[in-house]
Amino acid sequence: MPLLDTDRDLTRHSYYDATAPRTQRFAALQGDAGECDVAIVGGGFAGLSAAIELADRGFSVVVLEAREVGSGASGRNGGQAIHGLACDQDEIETQLGLDAARRVWAMTIEALDLIRQRCVRFAIDCDWRDGFLGLAVNERKSRELRRWRDRVAEVYAYPLEWIDAGTMPRWIASPRYVGGIHDPRSGHLHPLKFSLGLARAAASLGVRIFEGSTVRAIVHGPVATLRCEHGALRARHVLLAGNVYLDGLAPKIERRIMPVGTYIVASERLDPALAASLIPSGSAACDTNFVLDYFRTTADQRVLYGGRVSYTTATPRNLDASMQARMVRTFPQLAGTGIDYSWGGFVDISMNRAPDFGRLPADGARAPNVYYVQGFSGHGVALAGLAGKLVAEAMAGDAGRFDTFARLKHRPFPGGKLFRMPALVLGTTYYRLKDLL
Repeated sequence: MPLLDTDRDLTRHSYYDATAPRTQRFAALQGDAGECDVAIVGGGFAGLSAAIELADRGFSVVVLEAREVGSGASGRNGGQAIHGLACDQDEIETQLGLDAARRVWAMTIEALDLIRQRCVRFAIDCDWRDGFLGLAVNERKSRELRRWRDRVAEVYAYPLEWIDAGTMPRWIASPRYVGGIHDPRSGHLHPLKFSLGLARAAASLGVRIFEGSTVRAIVHGPVATLRCEHGALRARHVLLAGNVYLDGLAPKIERRIMPVGTYIVASERLDPALAASLIPSGSAACDTNFVLDYFRTTADQRVLYGGRVSYTTATPRNLDASMQARMVRTFPQLAGTGIDYSWGGFVDISMNRAPDFGRLPADGARAPNVYYVQGFSGHGVALAGLAGKLVAEAMAGDAGRFDTFARLKHRPFPGGKLFRMPALVLGTTYYRLKDLL
């Protein structure tokens, strides 16, 4: 079953869809849409961010979205915008060296500021709230987290507040955690409201957006032709920002990412005093386990709790009950609290969990004009927006920052489409056991 069709089932009971009505619709591409400077495949955070940045630079831009803007991971994720990358900074230091790793880290912080700037500039009301808690569930993980925090302060000049076991109750009303960090610069938002706000912003700048327009084929050349079911478009540059939903458009890079199902529930509305007591700072939170739990309270006094993952296209059984049990393990005071919404979908992860940005190889001596961004590995709320900005810089002639990321090397998942999921399950089972033991 195609991932797009599977997502329709997974997202049927989304809290985000229920609380962010779509007031602006975009027609499907019909017939010959002419020629533009840049065609963007994918109407999520990365594609819409690139569209805004390119329009600001005077490019004519068209966004082609297979379903609706924000219908993929951008519109249904945990909503946490966090410093850094999904991979350890060690991976970046090893591949690129310390100076480049510092530049990469600084860009991830810029990505957080970019969200705030766009909310202000385009009046996007997406329930943004400052603050992030990284939490350790045992003493060993607490020591590891503190060493990481100390090194980030020393090497990357990014101070984070340390939370020890004695002060933990001031930060979170949970018995699970023995140490943690607080970052006031990270935060959380309603991702679908933010996606729809970015789409309105792009359209206001003259970007043409087509929904229900799956790109079936790309004919490469100095001016590429993109063919949809009922129309076609020509573009001097192309950005592939569809992640796991490219459906065969670029097989070479698609082998380097893996679709992983992730799931979230939203509780019933809580008494406001109880909701405020769970995380007094209002921060987003997640633990440091390899297979982690992440959670936050919402503007309407619910708990959003995510954590289960799946390496098949099947939704886990008893999703509501199993996620409620995870929520109560963290917050025993929520025993008996009902679940109003449960949903999920696929995110893209790379083998090393580092982002995978670059250009498709050109034919002969022709300069490459097809760019791609993928492999956000669960850190896309902030990083995908930055990726769009870096692509726009590169297309405008300043590729230095984009190429810093493009230098990162990536390998395809072993086993191809048939065996890569079982292989990843085995690897993840190992890390689950490490978390438990």
